[in-house]
Amino acid sequence: MLSLPDPVVKVPAFLIMGGKDYVLKFPGIEDLTKGEKAKWFVPNLEVTFIPEGTHFVQEQFPEKVNQLILDFLAKHT
Repeated sequence: MLSLPDPVVKVPAFLIMGGKDYVLKFPGIEDLTKGEKAKWFVPNLEVTFIPEGTHFVQEQFPEKVNQLILDFLAKHT
């Protein structure tokens, strides 16, 4: 295990995922992304799911993903 003095990410972070992403089927991942566990290490995490998206939402919905990123950046600048 990596030993970090402070493993908490203190800056705003943004995660965009597809609601049909196969990664969500791995044990614990859905809890981590849809629950509060990720907030332990990334308290300022904002998670957005694109319901019809899979693992490659940036390729499936580039305009939507770009707009989400621009909106996130506008809120934090």
